[in-house]
Amino acid sequence: MKIKSLQTFVVLSLLFVTISSAQNYRIQNGIGVYGGLTQFDIDTDNFATEKGNGWIVGLAATVDIPHRWYNVSYNIQLGENKLGIAALPLGGTQAEFVDYKIFTAQIALVGHLKLIKKYLTLDAGPMLQYNSDLDLEDETKETYIIDGFNTIRANDILEISNFNVNATVGLTAGFDSFKIRGQYIYGFTNILGKLNDKTFSEDVDFKGNQNMFVFSAMFVF
Repeated sequence: MKIKSLQTFVVLSLLFVTISSAQNYRIQNGIGVYGGLTQFDIDTDNFATEKGNGWIVGLAATVDIPHRWYNVSYNIQLGENKLGIAALPLGGTQAEFVDYKIFTAQIALVGHLKLIKKYLTLDAGPMLQYNSDLDLEDETKETYIIDGFNTIRANDILEISNFNVNATVGLTAGFDSFKIRGQYIYGFTNILGKLNDKTFSEDVDFKGNQNMFVFSAMFVF
């Protein structure tokens, strides 16, 4: 499975995490384990959406470089997120938000700019993402018509693009063994692009970019 290959890549990376010395100062490496809450959405003109809450867990291979103005870390995180898309029951006139779930697996290389030594950092970096298709939570609503369309149903929009490129930016605060982190993740690629490969009776160009807020707590060993 694609998720297993991502996990294998990260495990191999973590095997190189050691404490070493270079240029007459000590480079302190560590492994961070973290978990937190997410808020997920897709920015699109095709659907009326509602942000959904979810969860995230992850591992980070951290590198603390004294006497430098930055640190770096390699991160893998897995999460389940939710999203609401407006749709109407057959024959109905009042739209409601139909809930979908989406699973994400993300790998990121993050640079940490030291604002207050290593205790407060500004974080930014690129991210690769594998995500599942959308999963309709309530199958009794699969025939609902997506708001703004005449024939496209709630179960017609499940097959979205599964590989995406994102960027992450945020802040991390804390001490050597415990940190809290806030992240904003934005998708550069069209997560709805795969829907354009399907044949619909309505002519539509699907385009959307994901965005996600993450708040997490990390223990570093």
